[in-house]
Amino acid sequence: MVKVIMGLKGNGKTKQMIDLCNAAAADSKGAVICMERGQKLRHEIKRKARLIDTIPYDIRSYQVLRGFITGLHAGNYDIRDIFIDSLFKVSGDNDMLECAKFLSWCDAFGEKNEISFTISISADTAGAAEDMRKYIL
Repeated sequence: MVKVIMGLKGNGKTKQMIDLCNAAAADSKGAVICMERGQKLRHEIKRKARLIDTIPYDIRSYQVLRGFITGLHAGNYDIRDIFIDSLFKVSGDNDMLECAKFLSWCDAFGEKNEISFTISISADTAGAAEDMRKYIL
């Protein structure tokens, strides 16, 4: 399952992401991962969730991000929730069509491996690709 929190900067996406991540960490029967570019959430996310700063991993495309997520799962089959704060920053790519393909991949990968994805995107929902709209909350 994929849920997208999308809106312009300052609309409260990160706050909503933090609340959802902390709730998942409290309730999940498996591992909870929260990915961001930088370390702005390190004091906001509960320790039960694994917070990953993606900067050291030099992720610059959706293809590399897919490989990174696949590698995380290969190392820990207990992952049940993955949160990605500010997808365009984490992936290094703000192309809406590529983003839509990535979300479809997350949906298929998540269904196959019982992982829920919650992803925030800083952009106007009016500019979302048609294939993305079904994931937007």
